[in-house]
Amino acid sequence: MQTLIIGMAIFVGIHLLPAAHTVRLALIRKIGENGYKGIYSLLAIVGLGMIIYGKAIASYDALWYPPVWSRHLVWAVMLPALILIVAANVPGNVKRLTPHPMMWGVFLWALAHLAANGDQASIILFAPLLAFSVIHIVSANRRGATVQTHKLPVAADIKVAVIGVAAYVILLFAHPLLFKVSAF
Repeated sequence: MQTLIIGMAIFVGIHLLPAAHTVRLALIRKIGENGYKGIYSLLAIVGLGMIIYGKAIASYDALWYPPVWSRHLVWAVMLPALILIVAANVPGNVKRLTPHPMMWGVFLWALAHLAANGDQASIILFAPLLAFSVIHIVSANRRGATVQTHKLPVAADIKVAVIGVAAYVILLFAHPLLFKVSAF
């Protein structure tokens, strides 16, 4: 459990840094833009690795027993969540609806998994990510986040959807390898 907690602290902590605008700017002045991006990326990868490993080795300590329907909720919600996450990184028109497709994807992912998992390790993983996504959206909006103004061809949206569906299928089958729990 300790590995999961430390991984979450590193991953969420480093991702909250942009919200602490003055701290971020001070770091960039001190180590440069590339140094900041390099350390940021390295810490994010280390944190993510620790989260995956920590969740995989965590004991299952049930706090409640979720209803069976909550598993179906995860299956239904994960497809749009993954498409939103893809839309944050692949050009398409989703950013014309929201400047935060990644955070909405994380929000949906975390919320669905909180509903379907009643164990302590899942709460340690998903509750902070749910809170982080809300904090990030509010913080980015306060800093002036805007939606994309230019329209891209429908083919761009099809590409986003195809990649999102592929990620969904891959995660369905890789879930037991990564997290010791079948997605089925």
